[in-house]
Amino acid sequence: MKLKRKEQNQLLVLSLLVGLCTGFMAVILQKGIHFIQSMLSPLVEKNSLWSLALPSVGMLFSLLLLRYVVKDDIGHGVTKVLQAISRNDSRIKPHNMISSVVTSVLTIGFGGSVGAEAPIVYTGAAIGSNFARAGKLSYRNVTVLVGCGAAAAIAGIFKAPLAGMLFTLEILFFNISLTSIMPMMVATVSAAVVSYLFNGFNPAFECSLEPFMLHNIPFYILLGIAGGFMSLYFTRTTLKLEDVFGKMSSPWLKWLLCSIGVGLLVFLFPPLLGEGYGDITLLLTGQGGELDASPLSFLSSNSWGLLLLFALVMFFKVVSMTLTNAGGGVGGTFGPTLFVGAIMGFVVVGVLNNCFADRFWTLPVQNFVLVGMAALMAGVMQAPMTSIFLIAEMTGGYDLFLPLILSCVVSFGVTRIWEHYSIYTKRLAQKGELLTHDSDQAALTLMKTSDLVRDKYPRLDLDADIDEIMTIVSKSTAAVFPVVGKDGIFQGLVEMDDIRKIIPDLSRHRDIHTYNLMKQPSDYVYRDEKMSSVIDKFERTEAWRLPVIDEQHHYLGFISKSRILAAYRESLRSISVED
Repeated sequence: MKLKRKEQNQLLVLSLLVGLCTGFMAVILQKGIHFIQSMLSPLVEKNSLWSLALPSVGMLFSLLLLRYVVKDDIGHGVTKVLQAISRNDSRIKPHNMISSVVTSVLTIGFGGSVGAEAPIVYTGAAIGSNFARAGKLSYRNVTVLVGCGAAAAIAGIFKAPLAGMLFTLEILFFNISLTSIMPMMVATVSAAVVSYLFNGFNPAFECSLEPFMLHNIPFYILLGIAGGFMSLYFTRTTLKLEDVFGKMSSPWLKWLLCSIGVGLLVFLFPPLLGEGYGDITLLLTGQGGELDASPLSFLSSNSWGLLLLFALVMFFKVVSMTLTNAGGGVGGTFGPTLFVGAIMGFVVVGVLNNCFADRFWTLPVQNFVLVGMAALMAGVMQAPMTSIFLIAEMTGGYDLFLPLILSCVVSFGVTRIWEHYSIYTKRLAQKGELLTHDSDQAALTLMKTSDLVRDKYPRLDLDADIDEIMTIVSKSTAAVFPVVGKDGIFQGLVEMDDIRKIIPDLSRHRDIHTYNLMKQPSDYVYRDEKMSSVIDKFERTEAWRLPVIDEQHHYLGFISKSRILAAYRESLRSISVED
């Protein structure tokens, strides 16, 4: 009990340090991006062709750092955190405490069309993981500090401590207790305080909102429906493009093609340059977006043409974001989700006002822009609570809680009809590496087949005669003997029960060799096979143990039901809720 209480106290102290460090890294990330953008701003003035080239420079710098210095894949930050929790005992490499920030600063500072939130989440999670490992905490508390770091990252970059907690609870954590909530509260508040000290007390986004009117509820429902369908487009387009570029083997060819694509899109649609947060602020304050520099600005000569232009920006933002990441840049989908949601809200309210303003009343544009951000986030991230409170905290839009809740719930519901996983979890779910709130499934996901293999069984040669067999058997208590060739290839197995049948009358079986006794197993298990598949094989074959082989059929050992059961109990104990 004393040791447990000591570790809980240690956890609280470490959560404070994680929150402070993550808050500082969030400030460094923001200041770094703004510094590079301010240095390059003279080059990207209106009608400047520099916008064609600058994003490719940032992507190239990031690619070179990842390939020759970091030598690791650090993209898809939130997904990487989920994977670390489910498949790597919540261990994240130390370099991720810095590398994600540096590469993200270069990518976004030079105009990469991505967000900085996923990299800082990965950074915060890495800080939590490495602090916990330095403190020699248990697996469960290492995971708690990983969550603290992720929550602190959101709190620090958006000055939104409550949203940071909800982000971790909805997206990262599959099991939670009061002992986990307290450290997260400490981490998020400390990170937010650091952000307030360096960035001031103003909300992350300035906005001028109008009071909520009850008769606008049906239109907010329509916005939620639009958010659901736009979420499907966002998620599926992103994953589809990633699959296309993932098949390309040459990173330099990918960089070249993606650089051309991003450059052209940014040239045609200047709001696609960088995160786009400046345009969000313009929309939230009723000033509209900056599209005068676009070669297509002639479309904005009338209200419908302007809406078409914004709709094109909305759809192509998803493409430019994916191309930036595929071409070597480091950034996330979090920021682009906010950007696309804001544009979606602007387009939806513009269409409604153009169609019905003369018949009914004019809808408040800024309100729909703000609610659109939350609606799209709820669908893409499948985290409605995070979306509601994040938008309210970072804009001060608490007066719009009712439309925020309504639109987010509708968007989430529409998305879930066709898509059961978020943009962060779909890949992991397809590979069977996603932890869920189902404790049984979570315990199986955490188990690794390679950890349960045992090679304690004496091997038999295929041509061994009965004397050689009996010499080996007499020195062992094993119930099964693998037959392995000189090249290590698994040939079959001999069971002790079959040997016992000939022991009483060995004189009559002098001509027996291993191949006479050998049989084939009812199935095989592969070294990296998912545990759920392994258990299915045991249930189907009713075997007590099965041989484990690699892709080339080399023998590695056996895995038994007893070891699986013991590992399952230990895994279930490690994730159990302990208040």
